[in-house]
Amino acid sequence: MDNLISLVNKIQRACTALGDHGESSALPTLWDSLPAIAVVGGQSSGKSSVLESVVGKDFLPRGSGIVTRRPLVLQLHKSDEGTREYAEFLHLPRKRFTDFAAVRKEIQDETDRETGRSTKQISTVPIHLSIYSPNVVNLTLIDLPGLTKVAVEGQPDSIVQDIEDMVRSYIEKPNCIILAISPANQDIATSDAIKISREVDPTGERTIGVLTKIDLMDKGTDAVDMLEGRAYRLKFPWIGVVNRSQADINKSVDMIAARRRERIQSLINKTINEIETELTRLGKPVAADAGGKLYAIMEICRSFDQIFKDHLDGVRPGGDKIYNVFDNQLPAALKRLQFDKQLSMENIRKLITEADGYQPHLIAPEQGYRRLIESTLVTIRGPAEAAVDAVHSLLKDLVHKAVSETLDLKQYPGLRAEVGAAAIDSLDRMRDESKRATLQLVDMESGYLTVDFFRKLPQDVDKGGNPTHSIFDRYNDSYLRRIGTTILSYVNMVCATLRHSIPKSIVYCQVREAKRSLLDHFFTELGKMETKRLSSLLNEDPAIMERRSGLAKRLELYRSAQAEIDAVAWSK
Repeated sequence: MDNLISLVNKIQRACTALGDHGESSALPTLWDSLPAIAVVGGQSSGKSSVLESVVGKDFLPRGSGIVTRRPLVLQLHKSDEGTREYAEFLHLPRKRFTDFAAVRKEIQDETDRETGRSTKQISTVPIHLSIYSPNVVNLTLIDLPGLTKVAVEGQPDSIVQDIEDMVRSYIEKPNCIILAISPANQDIATSDAIKISREVDPTGERTIGVLTKIDLMDKGTDAVDMLEGRAYRLKFPWIGVVNRSQADINKSVDMIAARRRERIQSLINKTINEIETELTRLGKPVAADAGGKLYAIMEICRSFDQIFKDHLDGVRPGGDKIYNVFDNQLPAALKRLQFDKQLSMENIRKLITEADGYQPHLIAPEQGYRRLIESTLVTIRGPAEAAVDAVHSLLKDLVHKAVSETLDLKQYPGLRAEVGAAAIDSLDRMRDESKRATLQLVDMESGYLTVDFFRKLPQDVDKGGNPTHSIFDRYNDSYLRRIGTTILSYVNMVCATLRHSIPKSIVYCQVREAKRSLLDHFFTELGKMETKRLSSLLNEDPAIMERRSGLAKRLELYRSAQAEIDAVAWSK
């Protein structure tokens, strides 16, 4: 690969020497066939800083307006370690530049010689610069004039289109890789580099996005969306760079010194992040006074309570299982109820005759109906109690989850045990109340029958009894089966009603109450506790306390070092 790059470099130099710059001409051109990496961006987008960061030297002209007015073909040659860095221009073949300030001046002078010193014209004739250094890689880059939107004083009206045409002449070639420079502190949708790159390379196969000025973004914003491709997606990942600040440039801060400072800053920032992460994991230190301890406990309990509510409300998983009890478990349990024993022919005959007593019923065995219905509805208490217990079990699971997910409770084992126990005690009381209310619903159905149900039944003579029949005919199998069928229909109607009313009772007495007052009793007891008891709830491992104190001191030291490094006036 190095040999190939070297060959391309030589051919490019030969093309420049022979006047072949790839511009439109009737003559055949070799320049257009050579691979190239073109650096494209708007004015003040950070192109020069990116190139200088690659080289590690401050050598490009700077200023306002259009500074780069000719293409700069920059060939980098990696030399042996320990050798001196120098630069050579193609138009000055026997002169080596070791002072890179002189390189900058020569670029300016050579630009003026081609375009005129007093004008702000541009030229398509490239300047060819080679830099030899142990700190670079073998690479050739082409720096192009910055795209602009308006002509300024001293420039022709066509300057905007002239620059765009020049840039296009390089980047529209299929063998040209485009480094599209876009500043992070501007809307990516208005990026000149992205706009023109998309036009000549719609598939993005040749475009690499470089995001500059990340450190200059507005406070409270970051470049995460852009770097991860959510703001604007390229085929290849965006590359973020932080160049020297304008203050460093004004002070002529050496690139090597800037890199050294950046490495130190990176190390310090990384260490600060690691310390802050561990301090967050260890939790906040315990307050010394009783009021502070009580406040800390209340805040931790509120965090736990909110996490518990999040599980119920669907913000966190688990609450949906309660609905499953109502939608699947309870209906299935009601459907599985067997009334064979209560509604067997023998039991119907037994209860009907017992209810009649010494005098048989005249029209319908009302007391027999009531006894049969009551004995049948009692069996619904089982599924009702099971639904209450199932929801109670799920609520306890959510309490355990909320306890484990409340980070501050991990810091204080004593408080964690107390909060967990208090929450379970509250759930137990709510379960008992819910069971009482839910079973009352079942008992209500037994205590008062829906009369309209029976009034709407067809009134057959056989059902009420025919006076011409003997008393024993009233208890024949056909008549008893009719009674059993009627009672079963009524019980099914009651089950359908309870299927909807039982969940309402459970939610009201358990779920709603747990959301409203899970730790109310604990808070009441908390207010009565003495300081010593409060302190026992916030006891933690002495080793953790010592570790937190040491980390806090170290964090203060690193932040001080960070501030001092930022304040240092770097000089060349």
